[in-house]
Amino acid sequence: MGLILGLITGALAGWIAGNLMKGEGFGLLGNIVVGLVGGFLGGIVFRFIGLAATGIIGSLIMSVAGAVLLIFIVGKIKGRR
Repeated sequence: MGLILGLITGALAGWIAGNLMKGEGFGLLGNIVVGLVGGFLGGIVFRFIGLAATGIIGSLIMSVAGAVLLIFIVGKIKGRR
């Protein structure tokens, strides 16, 4: 059940981040990947600045923040933004 919830949270976080950063999602698989990697990156950033995310909503917020950061970094590397 935890794996399914993680995939759903990742897909939702990726979709939200895609809409915030460029106005569209990345497809289901792309959203899941962006959301999961964003969750990992968000966890690192949150721990670094001393914040903690608990529960489903906290995990979603952390994943969206990490995914937005990931999309921003990839955009800078590709020279888009």
